[in-house]
Amino acid sequence: MTELATDTTTEPQIRIRGLYKIFGSTPQKVLPEVEKGMSKPDVLAEYQHVVGLREIDIDIHAGKTTVIMGLSGSGKSTLIRHLNRLIEPTTGEILVDGQDVMKMNAAELRELRQTRMSMVFQKFALLPHRTVLDNAAMPLEVRAVAEDKRHAEAQKWLARVGLDGYGPSYPHQLSGGMQQRVGIARALTSNSDIMLMDEAFSALDPLIRTDMQNLLLELQGELHKTIVFITHDLDEALKLADHLVILKDGEIVQQGEPQRILMHPEDPYIVDFIADINRARVLRARTVMQEGIAPDEHTDGEVDAEDTLESVIARAEGRTDLTFKVMRKGMAVGKLTMKEVVLALVPTVSSHERMTGTD
Repeated sequence: MTELATDTTTEPQIRIRGLYKIFGSTPQKVLPEVEKGMSKPDVLAEYQHVVGLREIDIDIHAGKTTVIMGLSGSGKSTLIRHLNRLIEPTTGEILVDGQDVMKMNAAELRELRQTRMSMVFQKFALLPHRTVLDNAAMPLEVRAVAEDKRHAEAQKWLARVGLDGYGPSYPHQLSGGMQQRVGIARALTSNSDIMLMDEAFSALDPLIRTDMQNLLLELQGELHKTIVFITHDLDEALKLADHLVILKDGEIVQQGEPQRILMHPEDPYIVDFIADINRARVLRARTVMQEGIAPDEHTDGEVDAEDTLESVIARAEGRTDLTFKVMRKGMAVGKLTMKEVVLALVPTVSSHERMTGTD
């Protein structure tokens, strides 16, 4: 079993343990076979049930971005809908701030969805007959907050996501990227600690998608929300994640800090996933460096711990005989040789390449 979240200094805000979801008419009868390890195809063939999730264990820490990724049918959207119980599990435990979501009554569940968790959808989910301002203010309208107060709060967040002045407009008058900004403003207006984002940027054009990713990173740097982000795109996952969970056929294949997964894939499925990634743009100095450095040790310059290897290569101007001091918040934390940089860029061999002998 792969490691859970890397931050062990605090209790997770969301703790998922032993979560199973089986779709069909009698899931409880099928559950014992699934727990014994019956495969997803065999369950479908023998019992006409579909295994959506199997033995999911994840710790989601406050103020961090947990990205859950996988291909279509991997169970990622099913999983996120369990957190606010839009989908009922077959079995398992989900604790939010120590409270068992599965034991919540209707009033407690309503409070969870309205005040503690917000959701940003792939298809924007804006009401076409309501103005942008009213759409953004909707979480507070549901709570019966006075119109002037909810509009003031919504306007603040619309301005923050770059939509100042668009309050009187209607959704159809906005581009796709602008509509998704309204969705993010609406989630922020709710003032919830936890944001659930289900393929939030996948319907956007590539340039707009990059812009939205950068906006989310900027907002997260300021607000430190607990974000659960669903995607099928590895580049997006690596860019956004503090903690990455990779699913296949409803099961966790590997989870952990994204840089560690890149350097230490534990399954052929992960190897195939990362085989074509541009490692220079993704790997960071802190991942490849040797920890610790003597105060008087000679180096050829400094790089930041969060610098990508691409920027380190540019800093070295193509030379391979240099050594850099790695800095974090003004303190030296290690050293990085260009030899280590070059070795880190050697791609992991995919299963296709192993089978064909190509490189």
